[in-house]
Amino acid sequence: MNAVYFLGWSFYRLVFASYFRWRVFNPERVPLKGPVILAANHASFLDPPLIGSGLHRDINYLARKSLFRYPVLGWILRTVNAVPVDRDGGGAAGLKAIMDRLHAGGAIILFPEGTRTVDGKLQPARSGIGLTVIKSDAPVVPVRVFGTYQAWGRSIRIPRPVPVAVKYGEPMHFEGLRAEARACSKARLKEIYQLVADEIMAAIARLEPFEDKAQFP
Repeated sequence: MNAVYFLGWSFYRLVFASYFRWRVFNPERVPLKGPVILAANHASFLDPPLIGSGLHRDINYLARKSLFRYPVLGWILRTVNAVPVDRDGGGAAGLKAIMDRLHAGGAIILFPEGTRTVDGKLQPARSGIGLTVIKSDAPVVPVRVFGTYQAWGRSIRIPRPVPVAVKYGEPMHFEGLRAEARACSKARLKEIYQLVADEIMAAIARLEPFEDKAQFP
């Protein structure tokens, strides 16, 4: 971690510990070195820093490309490993930027649902993450956040001091589908992308709440 990233990481850890009374489960499942895709459900703007703060390695985050135009903000985003992408996170340039970070041995957070949930429930996965997974060699760690929708969902203006938690799953590997994708038809390739996305979303769904299920709905 560079100095700016470390300061932000430390600040968020303090906030999550004191204001949100956070809990972190199984961070050891995320490799401390090398490329990895962290695939998480998306309920709140709290999700990216929550997921990153639970790990003792720096993470690459997606950020809207237009934000990089502002000198000070752009410098901060670049310093904390933000990846510039279009609004929807798609496009060839965005994919290349993501792949460059993975090829350099970085970790990156992606959200299979594509956007924040509107009702707190898990949403169907979009195929975009499947494309990224197939084109990379990185393992995929499913991640599930709890409580962030109740703390700072779409309809909440000021974050509430609701307990939050993050749970990391076992790494997933897609060697078989990656091998098939290298020689299959375009129609099958699209199916593979969606199949990978669905498998990842199912793994996220299997990351159940903890002992006190009432505390983490």
